[in-house]
Amino acid sequence: MSRKHFGTDGIRGTVGQAPITPDFVLRLAHAVGRVLKRAEERPTVLIGKDTRISGYMLESALESGFNSAGADVVLLGPLPTPGVAYLTRAQRASLGVVISASHNPFADNGIKFFSAQGTKLADDWEREVEAALEEQPVWADSANLGKARRLDDAAGRYIEFCKSTFANDLTLKGLTIVVDAANGAAYHIAPKVFHELGAEVHCIGCAPDGLNINRECGATHPDALVQAVREHRADFGIALDGDADRLQMVDGAGRLYNGDELLYLMVRDRLANGERVPGAVGTLMTNMAVEVALRKHDVEFVRAKVGDRYVLEELEKRGWLLGGEGSGHLLALDKHTTGDGLISALQVLKACARSGKPLKRLLEGVSLYPQTLINVRLAPGQDWKQSRQLPKAQEALEKRLGGRGRILIRPSGTEPVVRVMVEAQDEALARQGAQDLAQALQAG
Repeated sequence: MSRKHFGTDGIRGTVGQAPITPDFVLRLAHAVGRVLKRAEERPTVLIGKDTRISGYMLESALESGFNSAGADVVLLGPLPTPGVAYLTRAQRASLGVVISASHNPFADNGIKFFSAQGTKLADDWEREVEAALEEQPVWADSANLGKARRLDDAAGRYIEFCKSTFANDLTLKGLTIVVDAANGAAYHIAPKVFHELGAEVHCIGCAPDGLNINRECGATHPDALVQAVREHRADFGIALDGDADRLQMVDGAGRLYNGDELLYLMVRDRLANGERVPGAVGTLMTNMAVEVALRKHDVEFVRAKVGDRYVLEELEKRGWLLGGEGSGHLLALDKHTTGDGLISALQVLKACARSGKPLKRLLEGVSLYPQTLINVRLAPGQDWKQSRQLPKAQEALEKRLGGRGRILIRPSGTEPVVRVMVEAQDEALARQGAQDLAQALQAG
């Protein structure tokens, strides 16, 4: 059975339009509750959310749906996605639920789930829930309804967990850090984490009003952070997205570092301290310069499909610890079971603190290749794989690249376009190569 509602990261959409409506979300929670009760007589579900105004409505619908199936609910309030994953495991809960649309604007929202171990759930579990949605509800009678309560110190527990991943013999004293929480789930958490580790903290994007999440701030709009770092003459800037599972960082000179560079830094820091790193996982979009640089250190590099869940699957399959995406989803599986923007930032700060070197020095071994990305809109019914011109243009470009660049052609999963990406040490070659491939694709 194929999945009807679940995407690559739960269920997401525009609020007020299917499936992000209160009636569907109630049915969804009821169906999930029934699936949980097949394995456990009295399941307990943790529910956290970001700061979108629609979170109140969806939280109530989820609570009712779970209670109506006989599942107990613990409400966490606003909490980063990785915080819900941590507390689900720490509280020995049956399931963790996050109400968030991550980096999307406030008009969107979504529901995603974590297992009792704090990990993303398998496709088979999602298919079981989809099947349960097709069944008639079985409402629990009054004596068997679930109960609901609130965990008042959820934020404090997560703050302490984040701090525990930072080396005990190190401190952030003497550093000035600007934190941009994207007016999202970490607005009341991220500043405290860095302050309690000793840093002087300045905040932007820490005043949510239900409507301003991700609006011209956070990891997807880092210009505000760059400006604030310069204004405060800060040593670092840290930008999270709405649910705080992705990270972008800025150094004291106002230079922005993306997830590809930060992944390389995390690997190099461990190697520099005598730790074994057999390999790292990126995605099809990871910059080739990272792959080349890691290979020089005898670290194998593997590419997964785009999406942090696929990076996680590849890491678990190989027994490796470090992976990530250029967007800032970074995984250190010996620190947390899922991507965590705050913990990733602490890993980077730890590398700087114990080496005594700034970000720029630590990243001297990798210089990102220029990339050009062109979205080619297809004609109705056009099958781009049948193009006669594209293979010829691709072969010619491969020869010009001579192994010092990369071509990636993939269809969008959300719109009728094919994404053409060319990466090369020579920026002009990357730009011209992408244009040549786009023209060949349009020519058919």
